Amino acid sequence: MASPSRGERPAIILVRPQLGENIGKAARAMLNFGLTEMRLVAPRDGWPNPSAGPAASGADIVLEQAKVYASVADAVADCSHVYATTVRKRGVTKPVLHPAEASREIHGQTGKSAVLFGPERSGLETDDVAVARSIVTVPINPEFGSLNLAQAVILIAYEWSKGEALASPPETDLDPPAPQGELDGMLGQLDGMLEAAGFFFPPDRAPTTRRTLRTLLTKPGWSAQEVRTLRGVLSALDGRKRKRVEQD
Repeated sequence: MASPSRGERPAIILVRPQLGENIGKAARAMLNFGLTEMRLVAPRDGWPNPSAGPAASGADIVLEQAKVYASVADAVADCSHVYATTVRKRGVTKPVLHPAEASREIHGQTGKSAVLFGPERSGLETDDVAVARSIVTVPINPEFGSLNLAQAVILIAYEWSKGEALASPPETDLDPPAPQGELDGMLGQLDGMLEAAGFFFPPDRAPTTRRTLRTLLTKPGWSAQEVRTLRGVLSALDGRKRKRVEQD
């Protein structure tokens, strides 16, 4: 007989979810961080729900594989570790964990894990929380402790994903900063064009204006390519001006 796997991906269980859109958004949050097993307990508007697909933004695999259960007890029957997400203990004495702590437990233990999320309006009932072995909560503004369903799911999914080898956005090599001489050349080109255009007026403000332009255009991070691009713009403008003069 095969031994139980360690760190199995948890099931996300939405208990009596009300809106199809929120189920879809929860599916999107799950798939962003590598979770695909969604279980629905007595969804208010039935299942499947046509509003869920568009809100999932491509997380169709989560919705297609979602299973529906009549009760929380049925939904967690095969789970060895059940966590209830709530901002309150609701009169039930259980261990209280932050998402990071719960995620470390899930990765380190054997057997199936599940995380319960309550309906949008009221959250999990006391009887729902009683089924769980631990409570998961996050520090939150006591004057505004309202998370929507997808936000709650993404908090858990993100913390769980830290223990997985998910792909990060590819790193892009940045061009080296432009040498000071190239920057000075660009500034000199611009200064000459602005002088010819009568930009520095009144004359007594010219030194201040020039310093402002230098400060603006020498902020850290200009690459050689960016300098060349801007100088190309200036050359194009200068060429257009010369063409107009010749035509006149």
